[in-house]
Amino acid sequence: MKKKIFNCILLITLVFSSFLAGITSTAVHADSTVPEVVTVKLDGPLTPIWKIILQRGIDLAAEKHASAVIVELNTTGGSIDLMTDLIQQILKSPTPVVVYVSPEGSMAASAGTLLTLAGQVSAMAPETILGAASPVGSQGQDLNSTEDLKTKQALKATARSLVAWRGEKAVKLAEAAIDEAQAASAEEALSAGLIDIIATDEEDLLKQLDGRVVTVNGEKVTLRTANAQIVETPITEVENVLGLLTNPNIIFVLLSIGSMAVLIEMATPGGWVAGFVGVILLALGIYGLGLLPVNWVGIIFILAAFVLFILDIKAPTHGALTFAGTASFIAGGLVLFNSARVPSFANVSVPLVVGMGVLIGGTFLLVVLLAVRVMKTPVVTGKETLAGREGYAYTNIDPTGIAQVGGEQWSALLTKDSKAIKKDEALVVEEVRGLKLVVRRK
Repeated sequence: MKKKIFNCILLITLVFSSFLAGITSTAVHADSTVPEVVTVKLDGPLTPIWKIILQRGIDLAAEKHASAVIVELNTTGGSIDLMTDLIQQILKSPTPVVVYVSPEGSMAASAGTLLTLAGQVSAMAPETILGAASPVGSQGQDLNSTEDLKTKQALKATARSLVAWRGEKAVKLAEAAIDEAQAASAEEALSAGLIDIIATDEEDLLKQLDGRVVTVNGEKVTLRTANAQIVETPITEVENVLGLLTNPNIIFVLLSIGSMAVLIEMATPGGWVAGFVGVILLALGIYGLGLLPVNWVGIIFILAAFVLFILDIKAPTHGALTFAGTASFIAGGLVLFNSARVPSFANVSVPLVVGMGVLIGGTFLLVVLLAVRVMKTPVVTGKETLAGREGYAYTNIDPTGIAQVGGEQWSALLTKDSKAIKKDEALVVEEVRGLKLVVRRK
């Protein structure tokens, strides 16, 4: 009887354990099938670092068998060569790539337009801009006719290859963005078929992507993004720092402070801290200049400003050159990154330029005022300061002798109306003649 009871209990235990194991296995299996989506954030002008970050995101998506790579894009553009490399990375990705212009108020201008069109799915947030893709020179200027024509034709061919499947209206809008620098809102781009989705945020984008069929390397793929787990592409600290160097405000500050530090080192040689710091800051600033379209007229104005500052220190003009230098510095800062043809292209903050100009100008003006003050201050050392000083006779002075004045011994000569001065008697210096003191008895 006891044996039967024991067997019954054992059987119930085994059945219950199997039931729990089944539930656990189902839960684990369910968790393992939760789709993942890798996100890559590309913000600012195109830089070589983008290629590294984008490839890292694509590799991460392949490693995790992610459903898609979402590239969150906000750019004013960049070089055509770099744009071409990024497009090739997107097209070769084994994982579907969704290019999403976001957040609200962002843009995919110039080269960013073709990057957006390169994705298997193109999406935009409300109140974003796509277009203004006419090629310009490195300083934002128009290209000459022959070069302009060749570049535009190459870009239009690229655009057609990316959007031909979207229809004639989309092709015309893409070509207009290159030929006429035309820009389109999210609604206009969607109406023309240039993009696929307008999504308010990432969650909305994932909902609209779910179930969509795309073509990746010639094969049809169905996106599974509902309730997907987001995996952000990691960015190193070095990449973050280098990314800051695409900010025109930071570049302007680096160039300003770096130039001032180097000039301080040149004006007062002998130290090394100011010169060392200045060279480092200038190197970082010049690196940033290489990443952005720069108006070199601004550089000339800024350099002219520092030349005027130095001239005012070396040959004080009571601050006139410093005021001129401050005006030149502010003008240079305002046009340094001034680039037409690109809507809302990042410029240096006007308050920052004016504030930095006033600060640097004020610093140099203070130096000039100190220099003028030193020039007007009476001499307090040397023989010119001995007139009126008191001392005593080191030897008898009649009419000549040696006097002790100001801790030094001087040849002395009596004034015409003075009596002879005996050793150790007090005396007063009337004037200085060459290396001899004219003295009288006190």
